[in-house]
Amino acid sequence: MVPLFIWLLAADDGRDGLFRWLAVATFAVAIYTDKLDGDLARSRGLITDFGKIADPIADKLLIGSALVMLSVLGELWWWVTLVILVREVGITVLRFVVIRYGVMAASRGGKLKTVIQTLAIFLFLLPLAAWLGAWAWWISATVMAAAVVVTVVTGADYVIKAVQLRRRALQNPGQ
Repeated sequence: MVPLFIWLLAADDGRDGLFRWLAVATFAVAIYTDKLDGDLARSRGLITDFGKIADPIADKLLIGSALVMLSVLGELWWWVTLVILVREVGITVLRFVVIRYGVMAASRGGKLKTVIQTLAIFLFLLPLAAWLGAWAWWISATVMAAAVVVTVVTGADYVIKAVQLRRRALQNPGQ
């Protein structure tokens, strides 16, 4: 759904017409199906190491494409997009580096980060300015600021957990 979302958001230069609403709907469906997939896997005991790695990557592709497109359209500062993307790519690489010591599943903080990022992106995607005027931007920017803070804090937490995971594995080889 990511390529469709990008195309729809880019159509009409991101203006607030039909294609913008279709992009919002596509983003919503993609986020919902991702959550549904996770809920089904947990409820049926189908959680796999592959899923623990693949699901966060799929999340990052959708979130990352939305952030990049919002920045390309001039609706979101590039520094916000870069901070979030550097954290996301860095943690994904870190997970692969430490995978020989164990799998780092998404933490509660990481899930909260995804929820706040998703909400912030929805607020930026929705053409709310027609109804809320300048308040739309302030609300969106405030939620995005919270997303950036949680993104950085949880990124640091993952680094600490990776160091601890590696340390435990090296102290207890063969377990």
